[in-house]
Formats: sequence, structure tokens, C-alpha cells
Amino acid sequence: MDRRDFLRAVSGSLAYPVLAAAAAATPTVFRDVTAQSRIGFVHRSSRTSQKYLPESMSGGVAMLDYDGDGWLDLFFVNGAALRDPMRPTDVPDKSDPAFWNRLYRNNRDGTFTDVTEKAGLQGHSYGMGVAVGDYDNDGFPDLYVTNLGSNILYHNNRDGTFSDVTQTAGVALGGWSVGACFVDFDRDGRLDLMVTRYLDWDFSKNVPCGDSRPGYRAYCHPDLFAPVSHALFRNNGDGTFTDVSKAAGIAAHPGKGLGVAINDFNQNGWPDIVVANDSFPQQLFRNNGDGTFTESGFDLGMAYDADGKTFAGMGVDFADYDDDGWPDIFINALARQRYALFRNQGGKAFDYASGSTGLGAISLTHSGWGARFFDYDNDGHKDLFVAQGHVMDNIEMTQPWLRYKEPPLLLRNLQGRFTDVSSTAGEAFQRPIAARGAAFGDLNNDGFIDVVISCNDGPPLLLMNRGNSHHWLAVELSGVKSNRDGIGGRIQLVSPAGKRQFAYVSTAGSYLSASDKRVHFGLGAENSVRLLEVIWPSGLVQRFENLPADRAVLVKEGATGLVHVEKAEQ
Repeated sequence: MDRRDFLRAVSGSLAYPVLAAAAAATPTVFRDVTAQSRIGFVHRSSRTSQKYLPESMSGGVAMLDYDGDGWLDLFFVNGAALRDPMRPTDVPDKSDPAFWNRLYRNNRDGTFTDVTEKAGLQGHSYGMGVAVGDYDNDGFPDLYVTNLGSNILYHNNRDGTFSDVTQTAGVALGGWSVGACFVDFDRDGRLDLMVTRYLDWDFSKNVPCGDSRPGYRAYCHPDLFAPVSHALFRNNGDGTFTDVSKAAGIAAHPGKGLGVAINDFNQNGWPDIVVANDSFPQQLFRNNGDGTFTESGFDLGMAYDADGKTFAGMGVDFADYDDDGWPDIFINALARQRYALFRNQGGKAFDYASGSTGLGAISLTHSGWGARFFDYDNDGHKDLFVAQGHVMDNIEMTQPWLRYKEPPLLLRNLQGRFTDVSSTAGEAFQRPIAARGAAFGDLNNDGFIDVVISCNDGPPLLLMNRGNSHHWLAVELSGVKSNRDGIGGRIQLVSPAGKRQFAYVSTAGSYLSASDKRVHFGLGAENSVRLLEVIWPSGLVQRFENLPADRAVLVKEGATGLVHVEKAEQ
């Protein structure tokens, strides 16, 4: 009996085995385990002398349990071979295995096995990002890969393989797609698909930028190219999708979209969508609850920075970092612009909080991509991780005080202010990389969140959280009337001391990447939970009291009890 059969068999009962021992009391630090993982992936941008923009933007990474064994696997998006220069009839070439996208199965011992060919996930065209979600509610995650050109929807066949169902599903799109996420925007129990597009650009529109001196040609600024519309596809429930971008009001507001994230900013029960735009006003698509959206970034005070300027929005997170019950928005930027933190003012507006939280001063010389709020030390407060690196590979020639490659940034949340703890987080935080996408989840099921970073034109970085003695609880949802993944579910946790934490179920956020759908709570020294409350997208509310800590639990929609999810045998 595999893990999913076990969950089906006991999902109506309450099962709590003996408490697992708390993690050993060791300093909280991340270890670079890339070499030990046996992951041989290398992202290849196929850099040319033409400075084609896609070379600098790819690629994403996903954490997902594709085979249902209870352990997170890894999927990396790769570039494709480019001619120098590209002729009018040329297309990016992904036929060489060096340019394939790659899927790695978790061996449950710290190593991974490349299963790309068996899974059928090599891909085509120049890859950008990835979204993860169970769009057909069969219990297994599916993949949507964005490209320069036609995108790909992969259906999980539940036997370790995937089928390309793009044409049948009607979600190929076109142009330059970048970010994507699965979201049940109409709350009908089926996951829909949101796709951000970057610029009105193709190889024929590339122009020389920078100057003619050797080495000084630069990637062009996005101001030189027109914005394009994003896309929203409604799931028809029969394996097909309908493009509702115009009907929903999404197409009327083009942008220069990169990262995308979802949450319910005004707590009205309907998922809203934030798009991080590059040198263009940031966007918040407010869900009207009738199948339409109103773009409200300017009205809500999160379209610009504190000086009323646009900035290079790339990575994004949409989460309640201060646990006041209202989700906040983080969007990173390029050096000299400061990372943006918009604090939610009771669902009515956002306040630019980069200065008051210390984030602005810390990030002034940094450039960010993948990012996420998560409790890295399990002390009960959401911290902030940013994967970093400038977009210009020759930035040091024109601005020698900046760096193309940068170490990751780890900021600890201390009562609403952020402190840079990167210097004590591990050796990898001292080593510069050209980071792009980043995914977050518990790779070894020890109760502490790990990080995987995809690097542009190089190998990835796997950071394993060594943990400490703090307690934790991980929550997975299984929808019945709601979508199977529970995406859009809101979770509140109350500790014995009365501290409240809030979370929203989503695999989206970061940059071009998808993270574990399980929701993770750090509990500090408290080894139990007074209350766990789940508000499902269907509107159903479930409450569970007096739960022991240090375990992963499954909440099935409508069931009277929880299921304790055991780790699979190694």
C-alpha cells in the first residue's frame, strides 16, 4: 500500500502515533548538499554576442511529489541552443540533451535520480518557468512549463510518466510567457491557470544596447519594448481550458510580468492575483467574485515604491509575514532600487514598509529573483529568503560597486523588523551565484524548510536546513468539493500561549518557480497546537483542537479527524 492508498483508507479517522523526537539542538544553518545530491543538472542559457533578452531571464525550479511517495522531487527548466545571430527562420533548439528540462526523483536518502526520459519531460523551445497543480483532481500533480513560444501542459499519468496535452487543453498561448500559477479563481473546485507575459519581443526585435566597445554591449532595458497582456484560462472540467483573459478583465491591463502569486488580500473568500512587473507598475488583480477582476494596484498603493517610481519587479511573495490576519506583498528589485514590502492595512490599502522594517537599507545594493517568506528556524515568525544576482552579466564594467553574482540573502523576522543573518547561515551564503528561480519545501521530511535555487547558466544550489530543537506542524489539504490540492484554502493556527499564525495554500510565488503545497508552521518551544482552523475555498470551515506537534497532518475536506502522515520507509 503506497502513501496515497494509506491516506484514502484512513482519511476519516484521527490517527496520532507517538510523538517523534524533537530535532537535535544544533545551530540553525543551511548546508550546501548539491554535490552529495547527485543532481547533474546545469542550466544553459546559450549566451550570444547579440545579448538576446531571454538569455538573462531563465529559469525556474519546482518542488513536487510527482509519484505520490511522500517525498518532494525536483524539476528544473532549461534554456535552448541559439544561433549567433538567430536568422529569421531559426527557432531555439532543445534537441541536445544538454538543454533538456530535467526531473529528479527523491531517493529518500539525500540523493536524487534523473528520471526525465522515462517521465517524458524533456520539453521544447526556450524554457522559462514552471507551475504545479492537480488540474484534473486525480491526486497527482501536473506541470505547466512556460517558454519563449508555445507553452506546455503535462498531465501526470500516475505511473511515473507525463503526457503533453497542450493542444487538447488549449493552453499553448504564445509570445513570451514567463510566470504561471494554478488558481481556482471562480471557486468551482477546478484549478484554473494564470500566465504572465513579459514583453512584446522576439529575435527580430532585438536591438543593440550599451555601447560598441568590446564587452560593453548590454541586455536592453524593458522600457524599449511594449507591455503585453497576461492570460487567464478557466478549467472546463473535461481536460480543456477556455481563454477568459478578455472576459475576466485580465487582458485589458497589459504588463511586463515576471513573478506571480495569489492570496485573498481583503479576506472576502475570493483569490486575488499579484503580478510583479519589470520597470512597470506592479499589479493586483482584485477578484470581484463574479468571474471578473479589477486591476487595483494603484488604488491600493502597491503599484509604485515610496517615491512614486516603478522598479524592476521580478520575484514576489503574497503572504502574511506579521501574522495580523492580512496578507502582505513582497516584490524584489534591482540594486539601487530597494526591495519592496507592502504591508496590508486591513484589506483596504497597502503601506510601503521597506523603510520601517529595515528591508530597504539591507537591500539597497542587492538584486533579487526567487523569494519567499518562511519560518526557517521554526520560531513561529516568517523570515525572508531572497535568491540574488544582477541581470547584467557585465554590470561590474559599468557600475563597479555592484556585482553580477551575489550570495543568497537570509533575513530573520524579529518582531516585524528584518535582520540580515546571512553571515551565520552557512558557507553558501558567502558564495556568489547567478540565482534565478527558487523553490521551498521540506525535502527530507524533518520538519524544517529547505531551499533549491536554479542558477542562470550554471548548476543549481541545494540548501538543506540543519534544523534545531524548535517544534513544528506541517499541514496538507485534500479537497473534495474544493480543488484536490486545497489551493486557496486559508489556515489559522493558535498556539497554547495564544499566538496566531496565518497561511494560504498555494504553490505559486517566488520567480518562475513552484514550491511545496504543504503549509508549514514553526512552533518554537511549544510542543502542541491549541487550534487548527481550515477555511476551504468551498466555504467549509473545519477546526481541530489540542494537536501534538512535530508531524505532518492531512486534512480531508469534510472529514471529522486528521490523518498523521508518516514518512515513507527508507
